[in-house]
Amino acid sequence: MASIRELHKQLINKERSAVEIAQEALNRIQQLEPKVHSFLHVTQEAALQQARKVDAKIAAGEEIGLLAGIPIGIKDNMCTKGIPTTCASKILENFIPPYESTVTQKLADAGAVMVGKTNLDEFAMGSSCETSAYNVTSNPWDLSRVPGGSSGGSAAAVAAQECTVSLGSDTGGSIRLPASFCGIVGMKPTYGLVSRYGLVAFASSLDQIGPFSRSVEDAAILLGEIAGYDPKDSTSLKVSIPNYTESLKPDFKPRGKIRIGIIKETFGEGLDSQVEQAVTKAVDTLQELGAEIHVISCPRYRYGVPIYYIIAPSEASANLARYDGVKYGYRAEDADNLLSMYTRTRSTGFGAEVKRRIMIGTYALSAGYYDAYYLKAQKVRTLIKEDFEKAFQQVDVLACPTAPMAAFKAGEKTSDPLSMYLSDLMTIPVNLAGLPGISIPCGFNDQGIPIGLQLIGKVLREDQLFQVAYAYEQATEWHLRTPSLIS
Repeated sequence: MASIRELHKQLINKERSAVEIAQEALNRIQQLEPKVHSFLHVTQEAALQQARKVDAKIAAGEEIGLLAGIPIGIKDNMCTKGIPTTCASKILENFIPPYESTVTQKLADAGAVMVGKTNLDEFAMGSSCETSAYNVTSNPWDLSRVPGGSSGGSAAAVAAQECTVSLGSDTGGSIRLPASFCGIVGMKPTYGLVSRYGLVAFASSLDQIGPFSRSVEDAAILLGEIAGYDPKDSTSLKVSIPNYTESLKPDFKPRGKIRIGIIKETFGEGLDSQVEQAVTKAVDTLQELGAEIHVISCPRYRYGVPIYYIIAPSEASANLARYDGVKYGYRAEDADNLLSMYTRTRSTGFGAEVKRRIMIGTYALSAGYYDAYYLKAQKVRTLIKEDFEKAFQQVDVLACPTAPMAAFKAGEKTSDPLSMYLSDLMTIPVNLAGLPGISIPCGFNDQGIPIGLQLIGKVLREDQLFQVAYAYEQATEWHLRTPSLIS
């Protein structure tokens, strides 16, 4: 499937119609879904209807934006009016939102063609896309492996070319980890840059919506469309949005203009040797392109995982309290009183991982443990943020592996939650500090599984991240490879 700009050119030159492009994506979904399971809901009729609107505009001589007629997948935790939004949970299996999320409304206004809602770990809680109540998504590079989580469906759909781009949400790495595992680009923006209105909340101080794509330019185009202030979201930032594509240049001239810091705490014990080799080689390439390389210490980086698994479950326990069987969603039928209905609904409606995190969060927030756990975690979160601030006094962008390993086999870590949690070791601190981060392909291991390079930027400096990522992408060929599944 072509890039956004290539498809746009084909549309305005009337080489292809939006309906033809949408139908091609829908045909590929029909062909590959029995193997990949990227989607929970395929919105065929709505997609073709939107495509026909784009074709009508072109026929009438009207100008269309870059995203008009572009097939896109939406993670199924973003509300879509009249279309099921389940969060991959039994407790929301019949929920059809009466309103539209801000991001999906912006995309609809831009003429983008939503081809479906993608699979995820239940309520975005997981690192492998295995906790979904409906399907286990497979990695297009190796169907026996996981695509990463929680936005595994969105990443797999782009890697399998079932859509041109997609949206995911990132609470502790849920965009960047699947991007790394699936060999594509995944961007987690600065907290507050993209509206969270209509995003079903997991951990409100950490969640952020962002793009998946097969190229840095496509990610820049998509982010530019969905970013911006939204009065419906109290955490939305009132800032002007630059044209991110203007920062895309093939090198760093003059030499030394971009300073990149390598986070030394992300290397060493626990890092797969092939991942380390690929990332080190990627850093060498960045230096050859003209970047100035420094080794930087973020001493509290390793505390990210334990801090996250206090703060995120605590916020989740509060956010998920609304699912009690009263107002909407699933309700247990075999209850004989109100309390029984509450408990049975939650015990049978939520999956094991969601219940585990609710219990952890409720415990951490309880009267006897609030100071010892939640309050202390917030203090360490501040220290992690301070480490980043000190690092950015010396460099412009930080670099490290996106994940300690490449995609693992399905079922390999499901019985060991702690091992699963460590998949997000490299990505979590970025969310705790509210910073932007991007994962780009930087190699493959001996089994032909992708490896990702993570770049971390200063607050609201997505333009610098895109600049570094694009220069590296243009100097290498990793992004041009496709899974044999679609060859």
